[in-house]
Amino acid sequence: MKGFNFNGVLAIYRWEMARTGRTLWQSVVAPVITTSLYFVVFGSAIGSRMQSVDGVAYGSFLVPGLIMLSLLTQSISNAALGIYFPKFTGTVFELLSAPVSAIEMVIGYVGAAASKSVLIGLIILATSALFVPLRIDHVWAMLAFLLLTALTFSLFGFIIGIWADGFEQLNVVPVLVVTPLTFLGGAFYSIKDLPEPWHTVSLFNPVAYLVSGFRWSFFGKGDISLGWSLGFIALFLAACLGVVVWIFRTGYRLKS
Repeated sequence: MKGFNFNGVLAIYRWEMARTGRTLWQSVVAPVITTSLYFVVFGSAIGSRMQSVDGVAYGSFLVPGLIMLSLLTQSISNAALGIYFPKFTGTVFELLSAPVSAIEMVIGYVGAAASKSVLIGLIILATSALFVPLRIDHVWAMLAFLLLTALTFSLFGFIIGIWADGFEQLNVVPVLVVTPLTFLGGAFYSIKDLPEPWHTVSLFNPVAYLVSGFRWSFFGKGDISLGWSLGFIALFLAACLGVVVWIFRTGYRLKS
């Protein structure tokens, strides 16, 4: 039985991580600046009128939502770009013929995308501490949510990168789907404050479960039960894994 090609995985991982260094401004600096602007605008304009949400200062309440917004978009974008460029340049055929299995390829690309997203999430968390007082009631739960979300949506981004036929399609899901769902999923407010029928409608927003679970890890409070939040992540992760298995079995948009 063929052993695990650690060197092959490490080569893909290092190449993708090096790309972050080449695009440092876009990859790291831009999200930090954007987060700072959110605190200046939302914290000053809205925070002056909304002192607290469920007993949590509004500025602090924003932090999990802002991290989740960056985490979702960065995870998808990093993984999608990572696999799309080999397709675009034609080097994906060399990769498919190399002594690297499908699972090793996925680990390399998705692992790098998730690592970058987690790093950005932690940088945003540190940046937030410069603007608002922070507390994290469940540190290990916060790190687990951070890692699971980054892995799941990096896997989702990997799928988008394979599906995309052009650079325009790479941005369709992050810009037109994920970002609006995050804004409508309680990232900047509590969905419990929404009147009916919008409160019920928000429960069909999958991102609301991620934001709620992540916020619970900070303050011990969430709009949706922790079990439902974990259940959604597990279900979506399983679905993404199923799609990736199907892609490599059929060669969908990889061998054509």
